[in-house]
Amino acid sequence: MQLAAIIVSLTLTVVGVALLARAIGQFVRYFKLGQPVPAGTRTDNPYQRSVTLVREFLGHTRMNRWGIVGFAHWFVAVGFLTLPPTIVTAYGQLFQADWTLPVLGGFVPYEMYIEFIGSMTVLGIATLMVIRLLNLPSRPGRKSRFAGSKAGQAYFVEWVILTIGLAIYVLRGLEGALHHVEHYEAAYFASYPLVLLFKGMSVATLQTLVYLFAMIKLSTTMIWMITVSLNTNMGVAWHRFLGFPNIWFKRNATGETALGALQPMTTGGKPIDFEDPGEDDVYGVSQVEQFSWKGLLDFSTCTECGRCQSQCPAWNTGKPLSPKLLIMSLRDHAHAKAPYLLAGGGKDMEGNEKATAEQLKDVPAAALAEAERPLIGTAEENGVIDPDVLWSCTTCGACVEQCPVDIEHIDHIVDMRRYQVMIESAFPSEAGTMLKNLEKKGNPWGLAKKQRVEWTKEVDFEVPIVGKDVEDLSEVDYLYWVGCAGALEDRAKKTTKAFAELLHIAGVKFAIMGGEEKCTGDSPRRLGNEPLFQQLGQENVAMLNMAFGESLNEDGGVDESTKKPKSAKKIVSTCPHCFNTIANEYPQLGGEYEVIHHTQLLQHLIDEGRLIPVTPVDGLITYHDPCYLGRHNKVYTPPREIMSAVPGLRQQEMHRHKERGFCCGAGGARMWMEERIGKRINTERVDEALSLNPDIVSTACPFCLVMLTDSVNGKKNDGKAKESLQVVDVAQLLLDSVKTPVDPEPEAPAEEPEPVA
Repeated sequence: MQLAAIIVSLTLTVVGVALLARAIGQFVRYFKLGQPVPAGTRTDNPYQRSVTLVREFLGHTRMNRWGIVGFAHWFVAVGFLTLPPTIVTAYGQLFQADWTLPVLGGFVPYEMYIEFIGSMTVLGIATLMVIRLLNLPSRPGRKSRFAGSKAGQAYFVEWVILTIGLAIYVLRGLEGALHHVEHYEAAYFASYPLVLLFKGMSVATLQTLVYLFAMIKLSTTMIWMITVSLNTNMGVAWHRFLGFPNIWFKRNATGETALGALQPMTTGGKPIDFEDPGEDDVYGVSQVEQFSWKGLLDFSTCTECGRCQSQCPAWNTGKPLSPKLLIMSLRDHAHAKAPYLLAGGGKDMEGNEKATAEQLKDVPAAALAEAERPLIGTAEENGVIDPDVLWSCTTCGACVEQCPVDIEHIDHIVDMRRYQVMIESAFPSEAGTMLKNLEKKGNPWGLAKKQRVEWTKEVDFEVPIVGKDVEDLSEVDYLYWVGCAGALEDRAKKTTKAFAELLHIAGVKFAIMGGEEKCTGDSPRRLGNEPLFQQLGQENVAMLNMAFGESLNEDGGVDESTKKPKSAKKIVSTCPHCFNTIANEYPQLGGEYEVIHHTQLLQHLIDEGRLIPVTPVDGLITYHDPCYLGRHNKVYTPPREIMSAVPGLRQQEMHRHKERGFCCGAGGARMWMEERIGKRINTERVDEALSLNPDIVSTACPFCLVMLTDSVNGKKNDGKAKESLQVVDVAQLLLDSVKTPVDPEPEAPAEEPEPVA
């Protein structure tokens, strides 16, 4: 038995180690196929990146949002990393059954740790296996986050971990019996029942069992190693290696998710100069090798856990987009195409093959066939990603927020959209109207710029306009960036007027740009039209810099609450999309401003006592988190605190809220596209709100306001929502409470008749 165990174990070890070394080399060559990234963007602040990696791994910061799943996975992950000494012990036991590690062997704290982690790894993986079985796609179907995952690979990995964990546990019991543990000891606190079970066996039998289970442990380990080495696209296994570099190289060294700003378009690792583009500049991604090396790393790191899929508004409403399946498709395509690319294959700008027939003669036929597939194409075209998948994304960020290994889904989707829009002119036709209106009139509706100030005539106080009523913004506290919807859309204008009136009541000096405002470029950029974003953004930045005048060279003093310098360039916006673009993306264009959302300013004014809600607003209210305010910019508290300050309101959260909030369906330029597949996303969200039977649905975004109002009105027409149900911005709620009713003038007392003489 001993000889057989040695031969089997060592043979599998040699094969496994050799194949693993080859697989690592394949990964290195494969990632080098990707495009470079701008210098320093993925390697800045290495110390902070290392701290972030340790924090995310040891804290399991994403996984632990899922309760028992995160708890169980933590022990499995830590066991994988810290139990390798048991592998060394098993090799020693092949040759000497009672062999122990030098120094550590017999060291009670070490022995106790192995007992604890070994046991918890077994319990952890058993828990995860049960969870997977309870959520099989055959049961909840599309609702299962495992729908589309490679179940066979997942079961293989789980059974390997369980087998190795049980083998460690059995070997611990055998070790105790061989070492004559006569009574309960801390070093065998978990395996002591097995020690008792094996205690009566002969030494020869115990030795044979040690050889057997050492072989089982090592053979299982090496069979796993051989299998994953032969399947480099096996994300459910490789994520335990690739997850570490993927987190370390994430966009933000300090750990924030890849949300908020989109990254500038680059070619060859350098930003594209749209005023003077290079002849060889590549616009967007049309071939998998045009993704950056970080993109290729992202694809290979996917664990197929389906957290992104479970939160995706498109997938949850019957659309073809699943962030998980998109990443898996890109991964499998990239790995299948890699032999062709490594042989020098590829297409030039005109679509001609760059490699010679001689270079490609040894490339497998499967890789050559994969190279012919279009990256974006229908099933009939044998495309890797269907156009309906690409255009279903609302860029809500739920996938990026939930991914435990920091995959940057939105960046990859937008990169593919950029090529489709800028080179192929292939995008939903309705969006074309929006783009033309932006080019000609600077707003999505194509209205005259003078209409941007029509709302100011509907309030009973003066709204200063820069260049007309004030020379520049040094004369006011804030520039109020109204936005296209806030100025031109009837429902959103109610928010605009309410917020302006609240600022007037609080005595805040503000001004607007009036007709000089243009769309910030959020929608065209997320649609993929980067040049139009650049044009609009640069015009707005130039206009803002001129409006701020001398304040550009000043600071705003010191904020007493934070003891930090205050900016003299303050902008407040009622639109989260404008807020996000000006705050996070205009710095890419040279526009550095202090930007806050109107809910943040209103909360501050309430805290200062400059706005005092006194009039009760009765009813049950539920709040919808705008994606670009919440997930993209982490503003969750101010709207809720404003509602808490309004007397009479009873708040109740929808099931999906804050980090797990559900999109309204308008982001990612979807506001301007028809929704023809599956259930409307805004209808899904309103159905969730109606399940609470609220009197008021509130939000803090003009896009959300429009989408939710449309759905609620439809429900009212169908008799599925009460007529009294309101959809309002939190600013409107606050204004209703701050504006106290005017007391009627007391009636003059009746004159008493003069006494009769």
